Amino acid sequence: EAQLVESGGGLVQAGGSLRLSCAASGFTFDDYAIGWIRQAPGKEREGVSCFSKSDGSTYYADSVKGRFTISSDNAKNTVFLHMNSLKPEDTAVYYCVAPCGPRIEYWGQGAQVTVSS
Repeated sequence: EAQLVESGGGLVQAGGSLRLSCAASGFTFDDYAIGWIRQAPGKEREGVSCFSKSDGSTYYADSVKGRFTISSDNAKNTVFLHMNSLKPEDTAVYYCVAPCGPRIEYWGQGAQVTVSS
């Protein structure tokens, strides 16, 4: 069974840092670009970041560029989202997804990130 299992998230003050992890299993990690989208109450879903192992490319939304970094541990089929200089507007549920883009096949269970001002 294909799965994306997330960990991390939580409550942090503005300016703080958090790390999200996404462990993939049940499908070929190399075949998918894996990333994160977020959903905040009353706002549209936003693609945050994406990593493609096949060519090493990364994507970041303008809203997180320079603050968030996506990385992977290929031996563990795990992708990380390092979030620094967090702002209250980063508050959302973050979902690990594969592949990135409009045709998502797999979803993580979601991780709440709350940034207090």
